[in-house]
Amino acid sequence: MRVLAIVVRIIRQFFRDKRTLALMIVAPMFVLLLMDLVFNGEEYKPAIAVSEHVPEVVVDKLKEAGANVKELSAKQARKQLDDQDIDAWLDMSGSAPHLTLEGSDPTANQAVMAAVQKAFQSMAPKPPFQLKTTYWHGSSDMASFDYFGPVLIGFFVFFFVFLIAGVSFLRERTNGTLERLMATPLRRWEMGVGYMIGFGLFTTIQASLISWFAIDVLDMMMEGSFWYVLLITFLLAMTALALGMLLSAFANNELQMVQFIPLVIVPQVFFSGLFNLDTMEQWLRSLSVIMPLTYGADALRDIMVRGEGFGAIAVDVYVLLGFTLLFMLLNVVALKKYRKL
Repeated sequence: MRVLAIVVRIIRQFFRDKRTLALMIVAPMFVLLLMDLVFNGEEYKPAIAVSEHVPEVVVDKLKEAGANVKELSAKQARKQLDDQDIDAWLDMSGSAPHLTLEGSDPTANQAVMAAVQKAFQSMAPKPPFQLKTTYWHGSSDMASFDYFGPVLIGFFVFFFVFLIAGVSFLRERTNGTLERLMATPLRRWEMGVGYMIGFGLFTTIQASLISWFAIDVLDMMMEGSFWYVLLITFLLAMTALALGMLLSAFANNELQMVQFIPLVIVPQVFFSGLFNLDTMEQWLRSLSVIMPLTYGADALRDIMVRGEGFGAIAVDVYVLLGFTLLFMLLNVVALKKYRKL
C-alpha cells in the first residue's frame, strides 16, 4: 500500500503539471516530424556552370547525371562562386577540362565530382585527358569537421548560454532576489540591461574559450579573422542570453526551463547548416529566417571556411543584434508580471 501511495502521488503530480505531461508526448513527436521532413527531402542536385567552350553533348550528359547546368562567362562564374550560387564551373577551353569547385561544402563537392565523372565516363569509359580541379574556397584536404565545425561552435555557445542564463535568472526569481529588486526604484529596462551586462561578461569569456579551443587546439580550418569569430560568438551568446532570460519568465522551476530545449533549441539544429537546406521543401526552408543560429552559423562559415571579411557577414551581424534587442524588449515587457511601473 505504501508503494501504491507513492505511485498515486507521482501520477497526481504529473496531472497537476500539465505542461510537463504535454511535452512528454508532444515534444518527441515534434522532433520526429522535423527529422522526417529534413531527412526525406529532395535529393541534392549540384549547380554546375559551364563555359561557352563546353560542347552541348557534355552539357546533356551532366544534366542526365542529375546536375543543374547553366552557361556562364568566367567573370559571371567567379561572381556566383563568391555568392555561393553555383557549386562549380567547368571550362574546356584548354587542352584538358578545368573544374573549379566552390569548395566550402564537402557534400556539394562530392556531388559535383560524381556528376562530372559520370558525364565523362558515359561518353568514354577511359577519357583521353586528366580533369584538372581547383578549389575557390577550401582545399582537397578539407575534412567534414572543418565544414560542420563553425556550426558546432555556434550551437554550443548558443545552447549552453541559453540554458545557464535561463536557469540562473529563474533562480533569481524563485530565491526572491528579483522581487527585492522590484521593490527598489529601478526600472524594468534598467534591470534587464543590468542582468544582460552581468551575465554577458561570463558568456563572453565562455564564447571566447570555445572559439580558441576549436581553432587552436582542435586545429579547425580558419581562413579569416579570429576577431570576427569572437564578434559572432559574442552576438550569438547575447541573443541566447536574452532569449533564455525571456523564457525563464514563463517557467516555474528548472525542469520547465529545460522543457523549452526541444521547442527552441532542437529546431535550430536542423536549420543551422548541419543539414543542406536546399534539399528541404521551400516552405520548410523559409522557417530558417526566424532562427538566430542560422545567421550565426552562416557568418562563422563565411569567416572560417571562406575567409570573408565584415562585408560578407554584415547582414548576419545586424540580424543577431536585432534578435538580441527584440528579446530584451520582450523581457522588459515580461517583467510586468512582477511589477507594473
